[in-house]
This record gives sequence, structure tokens and C-alpha cells, in this order.
Amino acid sequence: MDMNKEIKKLESVYLEKPQRVFSMYLNTDPSDPDQQGGEWKIHLKNGLNNFESYLQEDGDSEEKRNFWAVKEKVENFVKENEQNFRKSLVIFATADDSIWFAERFQMPVKTEFHWEETAKVDQLKQMYDSFPKTGIILTQKEAIKIMDTELGTLKDSQMFELDLNTEDWKQYTTHPAQAPKGDSSRSTPQEQYKERFEANRYRWYKSLAPKLDKLAKDRQWERIYLVGDKEEADDLRDNMNKEVTDIINKNMLDHEEMKVIDEVVSQ
Repeated sequence: MDMNKEIKKLESVYLEKPQRVFSMYLNTDPSDPDQQGGEWKIHLKNGLNNFESYLQEDGDSEEKRNFWAVKEKVENFVKENEQNFRKSLVIFATADDSIWFAERFQMPVKTEFHWEETAKVDQLKQMYDSFPKTGIILTQKEAIKIMDTELGTLKDSQMFELDLNTEDWKQYTTHPAQAPKGDSSRSTPQEQYKERFEANRYRWYKSLAPKLDKLAKDRQWERIYLVGDKEEADDLRDNMNKEVTDIINKNMLDHEEMKVIDEVVSQ
């Protein structure tokens, strides 16, 4: 999904009665003190019911039918996906399906509901401004992990691992520990390996940097974060042509991916 295009599409929508656009930002963050008991379910129910009560009084039967159609879609989506909610849920919808945008994000939102002639995209734009297309590169000795992210959501990840026998970086779609491997550093005595790695680290990282620059260009990253040991991250940054937004000096290569994204979101 190209979020810039999605936002522009939503911004261009204008509907006359009885058609309307439903916009919803729902805080589903389980770490929020106000959400410990799943209060988002109450907020969702109240938000939908408030519109229904208003439309009952308004007397426009066709607009009511349109809202009921949207309400059913929203409730079905929530029912099917609530076990996988993250920090927020954002939905834009119309009765005729010309607009249907439903995404779970790892970024916080302020809960709000709208049923109007235009889509209310202000919060979504603010979210994108704070976390556009972003590359997160984690370093840990001979292993490099790349996370392609946007709006706090993981789109793709891949691994590179250095084969010390060939001095080539091998790419994996899964963690290298799960992939077939030759006689690499893991069969090398620890001290010998450490000395060799430190002596050659700059040169080895330099050979990988063009691949990272190409990834940044292909994925259209607007920001790049390096996460890892300071000296390793500095070497990688010095050899990349793309500008690095920030360095986070923590070894997180083996951490769960959403924890890594949370760390970057908090910067």
C-alpha cells in the first residue's frame, strides 16, 4: 500500500447527502492505562450508537440505511481482527464500497468518530509525518537485519549474514539460523573470530553498504535508523551514501520485530 496515495485519495472525497464518509480512529493500545479493561469496545459501541441515535432523530431514511451498511462492515472487521489489534485501528468507509480503508497500526491515536461529507484524515497525516516509509537496519557482528516499515507497521524483513569463508554477504528471507549454512564464524574459535571480525569489520560493512543503499532507494525510505553496537553502526553509516536519520545503540537483532519498531517510534 502506498500511504501517500491513500491519503490523497481520501482527501479528494466529497459526498452529498444521503451519502457520507465514516472516519474512525480507535485507541486499542493495551499498554494505555485507560485501556486495561478493553475500554475500546465501549468507546466503539458508544461512538456507533451516537450516530445511529442522531440519524433516528434526523429522519433521513436513506442516510440511515447507508450508515447501517457501514456500521455492519465496521463491526464485522472488528470481530474478525480484534485478536490481532495493535495500538490503534483506523477506518474510512462508505456504504457503496467506493471507500474502504481499515488498518491496524503500532502508533497511538486519539479516539474519534465522524460521519460527514469528507474523510477526516488529519490524524492519519500526522501519523505519516512522524513515521513515513522507514528502513530499520539492525547490526550485530556478521548478521544484519533489514526491516521495511511504514506508520509503525512492518511491511517486510530480510537478513544478511557474512560467510567468513567467502567473505560474501548472503541474503535470507528468514533468520539465518534457520537457513542452510556452511562453515562460518560459528565454527571458529571465539577469540580468533572476534579478532578477525574487528580487524575486517569496516571493509566487510563497506561491501554491504551499496546493497543497503539500493534497498533504501527501491523502498523509497524517507528515514533510516541503524540499531546496534555504536562502532558497528558508525562503520555502516560511514559507508552508506543514503543519509541515516539516527543511530540507536542497542543490540536488538534477536528481539521481536514489534519491540524494535516501538523503540524507533519512541525516538
